[in-house]
Amino acid sequence: MAEKSSVFDMIGPIMIGPSSSHTAGVVRIARTALKLLGDRPDEAEIVFYNSFARTYEGHGSDRAIIAGLLDFKTDDKRIKDALDIAARENLVYKFKSIGNASALHPNTIRLTLKKGNKEIEVLGESKGGGVINIAEVNGFKADFTANLHTLIITAGDVKGSIAFIADVLAHDDCNIATMSVSRKGKNDVACLVIEMDSGIKTVTLEYLRSLSWVKEIIYIPDIDR
Repeated sequence: MAEKSSVFDMIGPIMIGPSSSHTAGVVRIARTALKLLGDRPDEAEIVFYNSFARTYEGHGSDRAIIAGLLDFKTDDKRIKDALDIAARENLVYKFKSIGNASALHPNTIRLTLKKGNKEIEVLGESKGGGVINIAEVNGFKADFTANLHTLIITAGDVKGSIAFIADVLAHDDCNIATMSVSRKGKNDVACLVIEMDSGIKTVTLEYLRSLSWVKEIIYIPDIDR
């Protein structure tokens, strides 16, 4: 089935140029990774793949990715000075480029972020018009857009767990827009990604975190709000 497009997809977001794919989408990928980490990183390794590997400096994607890690939005005028600001704020980062990764989307970025003892790896795709797809989180398939409130639950592969979580969210009046699950193997660790139309109550999050078979929960609201 063909992907649906909205007027927003065709026009693109309010942004600092030169390109929605190379600037706005890149900022949004980095801001999503920042929210997944839960704090501004001390260190970041950024790998640009395919077309990004050839153009990230000339099209300003290097500044855009660092701007997102500084939590700048797509229309923030500080994007053009993001590298200088990162240096002043002691954000340590390094860029790598891999130009021939045929299995990946043409505009793909992998971020490995560290804050103290915490580390997260995010694979993001810039689709154009500022639209993104977070393809992987910590090696698990994710496939979410960051346009909605997103819940990522890493847990034991327990029978009935998905239906149980969906029921808990329903009692919190959370309308589920999309849900996907991936796992390392049968009866091994699984990752459940849920996109919701509205936010989730703190008490519901704490209840889910208290379940013995839940290992980690990451919750991020719509990053553009």
